This record gives sequence, structure tokens and C-alpha cells, in this order.
Amino acid sequence: MIYLDNSATGGFKPTCVMETAVNVIRYLSANPGRSAHRLSKTGAEFIYNARKRLSKFFNNGSVERVIFTKNCTEALNIALLGLNIKNTTVITSVTEHNSVLRPLYALRDKGVITLKIITPSNEKFITAIDVINAYDESVSLVVLNGASNVTGAVNDISGVGDFLREKSTIFMVDGAQTAGHIKIDMQKFGVDILAVAGHKGLYAISGSGALIFNNKVKIEPTFFGGTGTESFNPSQPDCYPEKLECGTLNLPAICSIDEGVRYVENNIDYVSEMLINNTEYLIDKLSRNDKVTVYSTKNPVGIVAFKVNGISSSEIAETLSSTYNIAVRGGFHCAPLMHTYLKTDEDGLVRASISPNNTRRELNALIVAINKITCF
Repeated sequence: MIYLDNSATGGFKPTCVMETAVNVIRYLSANPGRSAHRLSKTGAEFIYNARKRLSKFFNNGSVERVIFTKNCTEALNIALLGLNIKNTTVITSVTEHNSVLRPLYALRDKGVITLKIITPSNEKFITAIDVINAYDESVSLVVLNGASNVTGAVNDISGVGDFLREKSTIFMVDGAQTAGHIKIDMQKFGVDILAVAGHKGLYAISGSGALIFNNKVKIEPTFFGGTGTESFNPSQPDCYPEKLECGTLNLPAICSIDEGVRYVENNIDYVSEMLINNTEYLIDKLSRNDKVTVYSTKNPVGIVAFKVNGISSSEIAETLSSTYNIAVRGGFHCAPLMHTYLKTDEDGLVRASISPNNTRRELNALIVAINKITCF
């Protein structure tokens, strides 16, 4: 099958990532950091090395404030529900995924926060001006995704971070689509909290993610349990990472994200350039079909969203799979406000999401298939 659903989960896993996960399962099936025996100590050492690599790669300035999660959604929820913000205003945008929107709606509905949802003034992505225009002294948190998971439009994270840098307001970024595709330097960009998915642009296996934050931020636990430390303390330990990590950690997944970051860290500029070129190519070819409307511009995260006039996005995705052996995604991509903004909230959009490992031959196969479908 031609796999063009990489924004959901990366279809290509480097050999080094797969071998690492398998070897950990085969030779290191022990609870890391919970015992004094060699296997437990080795597992704890592997986890610490992974923390160091992610801390350095994203430059958060604190190894201890790298928290491993099962995915980006869990990381976002731990942060949003653990910041303990009350009687304050939060700014977010129509470009957000439900992993951001639903926790914020829950806080709003409980009367904990006031929510401001901004739209792009340039019709494509959120700029610093959009945030500045919505900002006042009541705002304690700004939450934006690095890039839309619907269109691939990249928000101006560095511009927003520069504006917020000297303020007490916390800046949080959903890096699900950008991590591994765009270099995210948290200190340089002024990002206080970053949530990432391991299984997408970082090439790790499913069940991997991380919450990464700096010393400006204090996050209270939303999960409680064993940490291997302070066993007689009735409360969760007050130090990170134990404060936010409890229970047995997913050692194979953590080792795979460590290996995935090692794989991508020296190639990220190449990845961005390749995805920009391939999205530009696919957009150009699809746009030549007068029955196709494309909603993306060239981007470094590999997303091309489009609709076929008169046919629902779900039907197009099903036909591409069953007839042409091509995997894409149809529907609403868990981003309802973006579809309302784009006026595609009736049928959704087809999303082809490209990996650096997809070839032009595979992209041409999609183009040919769409042209055949629209001929009927």
C-alpha cells in the first residue's frame, strides 16, 4: 500500500528504531529504576539518556523537565490540567486539534478560565499580531499548535514567543505535526511548554510522546501512583520527573524515541526541504484538476488537504484505499474549528500527509487515481 497518512502515524520506521525497540523487549524486560538489579538500573540509565537527548534537541534547559507520555494528547492534557490556572484568560486558535480544545473547553465549562479563540488574519496561519490583538493583562496562557494538522499551515511560533518572552504569560506549543520536521529551539523561540508525539516526525513507535517544559513552569500531577521514590510519602514527590511520571514507563517506546531523535537530529533541514518540495509538487498537480480544490500551500510538515467537488472526503479516502491501494485520511481530522473556519464542516477534507521517504512515483500514483475518480 502507498502510505500517505503520516500525520496520523509515521509509516516509515528506521531500522535502528525498530531494532532498538525489539532488543529492549527481548533483553531488557524489567521495570526501569524500581530495583537494584542490573536490568532495572540499565533501563533507568536508558531513560535518563533519552531525557538528555530530548532536552538537548528541543533546548528546554532542564533534563528533569522532560516527561515521557504515551502520546502528544496525554502530554497536552497533563500540562493543561496541571498548570492549575484559575480565574484567568487563555488564548488559543481555530487551528487547534481536539487534544487542546477539549481540555480547554472542560476548564471553561467549569468556570476556571475564560477562553479566547483567535482566527488567522492572513487567512492561512496565526501570526504574532493575531495574538497581540487578543492579548491583555488577564491572559496567563497562550496555546498554539506549531502547524495545522488539517492544512499544514505553520503558525508563527517564534514571533509569538518573542512577544511573550518578557511576560509572565506561559506559551505552550502543540508540536505533534512539527517535531522532527521543523527545528524547535524552545529557548530561542520563547516556548515554555512543548508537547510532542514520538510516533510521527520523530520516527518512534506508537505509545511514545513527551511533555517538555522549562523552569518558568510549574505543573501539578493529574496522575498519582508509584514512582520508586519516597514510598512513605502520601503525596506525589515534589520533584520532576517523578512528580508527573508514575507507574511503569514504556521502556521500548522511550528507547525508540531516543533513537528516532538521534536519527533525525542531523537531517532536519533536509527533511523540511524535501517536504516543502513534495507538497509544492503535489499541490501543483492536484490544482490542475478543475474538480479539485486544494486548501494547503507548500509546507515543511508534509500535509496536502483537498476536496473533490461533489464527492465526500470519506468516500474519496475509501475509494483510494479499496481501488487504488493508497492510504490517505478523509473527514474532519479532530479539528472542528478549522473546518468551520475553512467552510469544510459538511464533508471534511482529504488529507494526504507525506513522509520524507515517500517517492514522486507514489505521489504520481495519487494524482493519477484522483484524475480517474473525477473522470466519472
